[in-house]
This record gives sequence, C-alpha cells and structure tokens, in this order.
Amino acid sequence: MQHEHPARLRVGVIGPGRAGTALARALARAGHEVVAASAVSEASVGRVRRAFPAARIAEPAGVLDLADLALLTVPDDALPGLVSGLAATGAPYAGRLLVHASGRYGVAVLDPAARLGALPLALHPVMTFTGRDDDADRLKGVSFGVTAPGPLRTVAEALVIEMGGDPVFVTEENRELYHAALASAANHLVTLVAEAADLLRKAGVDNPARMLGPLLSSALDNALRFGDAGLTGPVARGDSGTVAGHVAALGTASPGARAAYLALARLTADRALAAGLLTPADAERLLDVLGETA
Repeated sequence: MQHEHPARLRVGVIGPGRAGTALARALARAGHEVVAASAVSEASVGRVRRAFPAARIAEPAGVLDLADLALLTVPDDALPGLVSGLAATGAPYAGRLLVHASGRYGVAVLDPAARLGALPLALHPVMTFTGRDDDADRLKGVSFGVTAPGPLRTVAEALVIEMGGDPVFVTEENRELYHAALASAANHLVTLVAEAADLLRKAGVDNPARMLGPLLSSALDNALRFGDAGLTGPVARGDSGTVAGHVAALGTASPGARAAYLALARLTADRALAAGLLTPADAERLLDVLGETA
C-alpha cells in the first residue's frame, strides 16, 4: 500500500526513455505522482502507458503546465534546443522544478528556463539502464552527480535520497571533466572487453567470456581498491620484450587494437613510473619500444 507523501509533487516527463522512466518510477515510489509525459513515438507512448497508466500524454508545454517537477530526459544534444525552444514559446516554466539527467551539463543549460522562473537542477544517475521494469531498483545506492544553485542544494539532495541514490555535488565548471571520466571508464571498458574477446576467438579460445570474467573482475576490484598500486602485467613490470611481442601480434590481428594498446600502454607506463612501480631505466626501455612501434 502506498502512503501519502508529506510534500508530494506532480511529476512530468519530457523524454520518457530508459533514464526518464526509471527516474520517474523512483519518484513515484517515493510518494510523488507522475501526472503527464510527452511521448512522440509509438514505443514511447507504450512505455508511458505501461509504466504510468494514469499519466496524461501531452505536448512538452502541456507537461510543464501539469507538473510541479519536470524531468527533461532527452538526449544530451537535444537538451539545449528543447529548453530554449520552450522558453521562446512562453512555456509555463515559472515555479517549476526543472530536472535534467545529463552527465555533461550542469544547470547553465537551463538558464533560458531559469530566467522565466524555473528552478533548475542537474541530477545525473551514474548508472546504465536496460529499459526493464526493475530499472528503478538499480538506483539504490548509486551516486548522482548533482549541480544546483545554492538555495536548491537541499532540494536536490532530498530528491536524490528519495530515489535511493547518493548525492555527490559537482561544480558547473567541472561537469565536462566529470562526464568525460565516467564515459571513458564505462564506454571504453565495454570496447576493451569486446575487443579482447574478439582477439581471444582469433587465438582459438571458444569461450572468451569464461576466461575473461574472473580476470577482469579481479582487475576491477584491484583498481577500485588500490588505484595504481593494483597494476599488474608486462607494462607495470617493465617487460619491454613482451610488450614488443604484443604489439607485433596485434599489428597482424587488429590494427585498431594495436593503436589502442600503444596509447594505453604509454599511459600505463607513465602512471606506473609516477607510482614508483617502474624504475626510470625500465620505463625508458619500455617507452622506447612503444615509440619505435608507433
């Protein structure tokens, strides 16, 4: 049985994709009411109907009109145009909490709405979503990158906590760096693992996932617990001959993987040297190999 929330908000969703639906579900679980959504495609309309059967399908301005809190969960590149376009048409921004979930942007992207009286918040969940009904469960214990004007920091914090998350405040000027770090870790990890699996198949391994799973789980745990001190392998040991062999093999099997290996090996060598894991002499020999094979 759902209990009444002492400060229940009417929630509207503009862009009910995976992230928007998950956040709206989490807010609904916290006692707020999802009253409206702007959905264009048949898939989006169906998603709204399944997740929030009582919500009204409306144009973006209509969603704002019905909501106390509007989630602007559209793709990053579409967000500035959406905000400014609605402002140009005189959309009812005044007094509404306006929340976007983009990692890239802080609250400056919402300035056109803020000038018309909107209350801007950037609440970025550091999580990927699958589009399943249990996506809201994935928010429990997850960090949110939060940017908010001073007077709204407590509101932002409360909303994140209500959704089960952990608010981490990020300044406006650091949003791009914050998002680059997350995207580099998550997106490039997928690429590295998928590429490694392809290379193992070329090497005759029938089940790369079974081989990689324990190794990568251990490596990730070491990296999160120990940082650079968790480095292992030929680069960290200064085994320049082994590294040269890797580069040669990759040059034949996958030129793209070779280029990535070279770039990452140089960065790994730099970090291992700075951490005291490599001697200057070993680092010099290793970087000579990497430079010669560039």
